[in-house]
Amino acid sequence: MKKAITIILSIVGVLVLVGAGGLFYMTSGLESGENLAVNPVDLQKIEDGTYAGVYESGRWTNEVAVSVADHQIASIDVVKTVTMESPEMTSTIISRVIENQNTTVDTVSGATVTSKAYLKAIENALNQ
Repeated sequence: MKKAITIILSIVGVLVLVGAGGLFYMTSGLESGENLAVNPVDLQKIEDGTYAGVYESGRWTNEVAVSVADHQIASIDVVKTVTMESPEMTSTIISRVIENQNTTVDTVSGATVTSKAYLKAIENALNQ
């Protein structure tokens, strides 16, 4: 009986540690991500071509390829992502950038930090 209680307490202890670690991972960097400044880009200064942009911040790290034609954003492709957001969220933020032709767009509700991470990667691509 004593052995069973020890095993159960060990399992509960491991689960608590895993849960705490997961919670720390999920919330680490949220505040800095929410406060991340995304700046507008001047497309008139950007020549035609495809530009790679990276934003690195823990689980919000991503890489995009932004194609510019005639001083307009023609397309944005996600090259690499480690975020766990849905493809719909990603396509929404990319559509907003292309529609507005700038990175100063509203973030997706419920995915503010992820949205800003993509916007920052796009900004970084266009401000090389």
